Amino acid sequence: MSDVTAAPRYPQPSAMLELLKPVTWFAPIWAFSCGIVSTGLGGEGRWHIVIAGLLVAGPLVCGTSQAINDWYDRHVDAINEPHRPIPSGRIPGEWGFWIACLWTCVSLAVATILGPWGFAATVLGLVLAWMYSAPPFRLKRDGWLGGTACAACYEGLPWITGAAVMSAGAPDGRVLAMAGLYSFGAIGIMTLNDFKAVEGDRRTGILSLPVRYGEDRAAMLACLLMAAPQVVVVALLLVWGAPWHAAAIALSLLAQLVLMKKLLADPKAKAPWYNGTGTTLYVLGMLVTAFALRPDL
Repeated sequence: MSDVTAAPRYPQPSAMLELLKPVTWFAPIWAFSCGIVSTGLGGEGRWHIVIAGLLVAGPLVCGTSQAINDWYDRHVDAINEPHRPIPSGRIPGEWGFWIACLWTCVSLAVATILGPWGFAATVLGLVLAWMYSAPPFRLKRDGWLGGTACAACYEGLPWITGAAVMSAGAPDGRVLAMAGLYSFGAIGIMTLNDFKAVEGDRRTGILSLPVRYGEDRAAMLACLLMAAPQVVVVALLLVWGAPWHAAAIALSLLAQLVLMKKLLADPKAKAPWYNGTGTTLYVLGMLVTAFALRPDL
C-alpha cells in the first residue's frame, strides 16, 4: 500500500472560509456603517437594506476581492505565505477561480435589494476588485494605482454606499468630502499592509510602495498619507460648526503621531503593530466624523 496521501479533489469548507478572509471584512462594514450614521436616518422599515448592505460590503464584495486576489497571487503567496489555502493545496485545481466567480454572482444578486445606488456601487466595487488582481489590468502591480483602488473599495465606496442606500439618493457634498478624505488616507494603510509581502513582490515584479521607494521611505509616506487628510477633516469640521468632534479627531491624530514615531524606528517589524494601534484610532475617527455630519445634530 502507498503512503502517499492523495490530493483533495474539492476544497475544504474551512479553507474556503479562510480564502474569503473574514478578518478583512471589518473595514468595509465599518465604513458602510459610518455612511448610515452620517445620514442621521434610523433603520426603521429599512432593516432588510441595512443587513443586505452589511453582507454586501463585508462577506460578499470584500470576500470576493480576497478570493480573486489569492487566485491571481498564488505564485507570490507560494513565496511569501505558502500556508495559504491555494498554494498549500487545501483549495485544489482551479477552485479558487471558480469560488471568486461564484461569489461575484452572489454579491450581485444580494445587491439588487439595495436599489439602484447600492447595486451600481456593488458593480463598481466588483469591477475594481477584478481589475486590482486580474490581468490585463492588475492594478496591484503599481503601488499607487493598486493602493488607491483598494482604499476606495475599503473606505470611500462603502461609506458613500451606506449613505446613498439609506437616503435613497446621492449623498450630500459633506459626506462625499469626508469619504474621499478618509479613502485617500487609507492608501497609507494599504501601504503598511504591503510590508508583509515585500520579498515576494520584489521577486515577481510588483511595484508596491515599499518595493518602489524602500521600506523606510514608504513608511514615512504612509504616515503622511494618513495624517494629512485628518488635518483637513479637523479644519472642515471646525468650519461646519462641529468643534467638539474636531477636537476629538485632533487628539486622535496627536496620539497617532506618537505611535508613528515608533513605527518609523523599525517599519517592517512595527507595521502589523501600527495597524492594530494607530489604524484603530484612524477608523474610530471615521465614526466620530460620521456623527458630526448627522443633520439632526
